[in-house]
Amino acid sequence: MFLKKEDNNLRMPAEWEKHSATWLAWPNDDDYFEDRIKNVENIYLEMVKHLHKDEVVKLLVLNKEKEELVKKQLIEAGIDISRVVFYHANYFDVWMRDYGPMFIKDGNLKKWIKWEYDGYGGKFKELLPDNKVFSDLKDTIKHEMFGENTVLEGGAIDSNGSGTILTTEECLLENRNKGLSKEDYKNIFEKKLGVKNIIWLKKGLLNDHTDGHIDEIARFIGPSKIICAYEDDVRNENYERLNENYEILKNALDQDGNKFEVIKLPMPHMHYDEGDKEHSGVQAPVSYTNFYIGNKIILVSIFGDENDQKALDIIKSCFPEREVVGIDCRDLIYGGGGIHCIS
Repeated sequence: MFLKKEDNNLRMPAEWEKHSATWLAWPNDDDYFEDRIKNVENIYLEMVKHLHKDEVVKLLVLNKEKEELVKKQLIEAGIDISRVVFYHANYFDVWMRDYGPMFIKDGNLKKWIKWEYDGYGGKFKELLPDNKVFSDLKDTIKHEMFGENTVLEGGAIDSNGSGTILTTEECLLENRNKGLSKEDYKNIFEKKLGVKNIIWLKKGLLNDHTDGHIDEIARFIGPSKIICAYEDDVRNENYERLNENYEILKNALDQDGNKFEVIKLPMPHMHYDEGDKEHSGVQAPVSYTNFYIGNKIILVSIFGDENDQKALDIIKSCFPEREVVGIDCRDLIYGGGGIHCIS
């Protein structure tokens, strides 16, 4: 879908572009991790340890008391806390990708857009207070931040930095902003993000409570290159939906009318264990596309699966100039997401 080009200096950068900091929200006791909380904290320690060498880490904590406890853990892990900036906020959950602001550029100016967050189509009422976190921090952070009354999570779209974004019909058309059409989104994204072109995939992963977030199925890894989750086993419940998305990507065009190079990424096959009373034995919505691109490193969610190393090797081939590190996220997924979701 091509948009009429307007005199618009707005641009949504790609994730691989150089940035000054990574934001995270430290897991707290109100999360869904239960007895896995210590293991989840260790995932955070590993992430910060890798990221803080090349960029500042900005970290949400509940209060000063929690800040001191986290500082102690960071120091014990060998992390230079002078490269960690703490912010106090009354947040419930860790999925900052979804309730945090989006960073855009207006010419040479950097701006933030704060979209509405409704707990994934209203399914999780307890998450609604997270919609206010960054509005409350606005004066502390001192960045120019604009509010937008459309519901949109950061994990629902992905940008190539040149005017094209990826998203899914399942999320934006079926379960957010009831009544908005593709044409409506086209106008909103052009006006707010400078987007010229939208690629609409169909469905996300089975059992994904986000209703098909794009960061679990396909990501831009270059202006004209896409990596996508693909299931080889025709008996697997994700096979048809991922194959359909792959076919769409093979025929998709960028903002200039050119086709993309599309790279397949194998799927992990994690199932929830008996410790999860609600989902015991159910296939978890996990994917290797839920990686985070730092300035000099790629942090990849892995799951103790036979395809872990194969996925790491493929991602490394796409980013030869960056170090690629796998972090075991089997405990993090019980809260609902992976590394990209929390950053």
